[in-house]
Parts: sequence; C-alpha cells; structure tokens
Amino acid sequence: MTYLCKTPTSPLSTAAMMIKPAPIITSILTLTLEMLKDVVRTKTYQNVIYQNKFLFKDKVVLDVGAGTGILSLFCAKAGAAHVYAVECSHMANMAKEIVESNGYSNVITVLKGKIEETELPVAKVDIIISEWMGYFLLFENMLNSVLYTRDKWLVNDGIVLPDKTSLYLTAIEDAEYKEDKIEFWNNVYGFDMTCIKKQAMGEPLVDTVDQNQIVTNCQKLKTMDISKMVSGDASFTAPFNLVAERDDYIHALVAYFDVSFTKCHKLMGFSTGPRSRATHWKQTVLYLEDVLTICQGEALSGSMTVAPNKKNPRDIDIMIKYSLNGRRCVASRTQHYKMR
Repeated sequence: MTYLCKTPTSPLSTAAMMIKPAPIITSILTLTLEMLKDVVRTKTYQNVIYQNKFLFKDKVVLDVGAGTGILSLFCAKAGAAHVYAVECSHMANMAKEIVESNGYSNVITVLKGKIEETELPVAKVDIIISEWMGYFLLFENMLNSVLYTRDKWLVNDGIVLPDKTSLYLTAIEDAEYKEDKIEFWNNVYGFDMTCIKKQAMGEPLVDTVDQNQIVTNCQKLKTMDISKMVSGDASFTAPFNLVAERDDYIHALVAYFDVSFTKCHKLMGFSTGPRSRATHWKQTVLYLEDVLTICQGEALSGSMTVAPNKKNPRDIDIMIKYSLNGRRCVASRTQHYKMR
C-alpha cells in the first residue's frame, strides 16, 4: 500500500451530504409494504405486463417468490391462462386470501414452499417472472432460484422477466458521514476503539446518496443475461476507471444496478442509481480507508471482485483494488467488504 495524499482541511465541494443508516426492517410485513409502495419497482412491473399483453395472453406463468401475489394478479388480469405463484414464507397464506378476494382463484394457484422443493401440476411454463433482486443486486437475492426454475420448468422458447440486469460503480465525496460514523472510533472519550472502526469500514452501507455528491463518471461493471447465464456468473472480477468530473475529495465508492425487460414491444426497465427516482434498494456505499484528493480529469482505477460467501451464499464478499496517481494524491490499496 502506498499513500501520499494530503490530508484535507476543508471540503473542496459544498455537495457533502450526510448519509443516514438504513432503518432495520423488523418484519416480513414491513418489508412487503416497503416493496409494494416502491412505485418505481411495482409500477414498472405493472406497465411491463399491462402494456405487453401479447406476451401473457393464454400463457402459463410461474411467479417465483410471489409475496402477496401482486405480480401474479397483474399477469392474470393481462390474460394469462394460468399463473403459479410460489412463495416460501407465511405470506403465501395471505396471497391465497388476496387471490380469492379479487376473484382470481380459477386463474392463480398459490403454492407454499421453496421453488427448489415444489412440484408444479404442469410439465413446463411459458413465462417466469420474479422480483429477485437484492441490495447491491446480489445480496440476499433469489437469482439462483430463478436460474434453477428456468432450467427445470421453462419451455425452450420461453421468456424470463426481467431478463437483464447491470451493476454500476461511481465515486462520491462524503466527509460528514465518514467523520461522524467512521472516524469517531479513533478516540472515544479518550480511548482507542479503532477495532470497531475496522469493522465499520468493512460493512457496506445501504442508503440513498444525493446525486450532488457524485465526483466521477458512472461505469458499468457487469451485465447479467438471466436468460442465458449460469449461477457461477454471479462471481466476477471487473475493472473500473472512474474519471473525476471536478476537483474534489473521494471518500467512498457507490454501487447501484439497472433492471431491463428487453422482450417487451419496446425496451422497459428502471435504475436504482442516485440520479434516478429513489427505490427501496437505494444504493450501496463502500467507504475507502483513504481520503483521496482528485482533480478534474484524473482517474481512480482498479477492479472489483464479487462472490457469494462460501458459508452463506446469500451473503456477499467484495474486494476492491484501487489506485490513483494524481497531481495532489498518489494512493494504492486493497480493501475487503462483507455484506451480512
């Protein structure tokens, strides 16, 4: 590791905005409410289905991780011949009541259990639909379940919705939060608690980033084609080269993702980026040990390695290697993060 940056004494940008930790979700009902009230998420799925009824007319649909069954209801209303809604939590019981209350019991069958342990009363389905994405796209996600379902139940010319996702990276100035929540552990009432600081640095923060904090361009790291990929493709190493758009400091990298439905009459989808309308996924902030001083046109380059944790595949291990060789700062470091 080399580090020759000057210690900042005052911010170069007035765009600093403190990021507050995401609230702890205490129940599946709270999470369900948050997702349903996520207008970007839910309305996009609704528009994809209602504006592309030709895809669903008289087709058999499998809804993986159905929750309340909202996507199944959209599909049924769009003219699907039958929808199988698979949900492993107790929300499946609620979904059955919701389906009955709305008069779709003859079209939607709710099945409680894991998709890997569920047997369908049909040999194949025409469409698989799922809202499988997690924080940082891959944290606590259901991607492997969707891929399993695709390989076992989807007809040869069937479609998966959504069918493409892309992960992006940018860099931000965020002095206030880092000072308040990270550097605080250097001296706690006269005592050294930097061991906690190390843990805090290694835990990515999920929350909303103000777009004015963005210092560099945004770069695509990885695109996943859900129709063709295999589960191992969720592990990858991708290079990045983030070019500064102004003179500023960099305190953290920020990851977000886009979701695309390419089988529609026209391309549809949404972004979870800081320049787009907010979603419940927010963004993922990875704080750097160094405070980097960067000038306009200079590049922070490196690579990000992402892999499911070996002990718990729903958790994510992230490694970032970065370097900056600028007029005011020369730095090089490798950092490890764990999303738990």
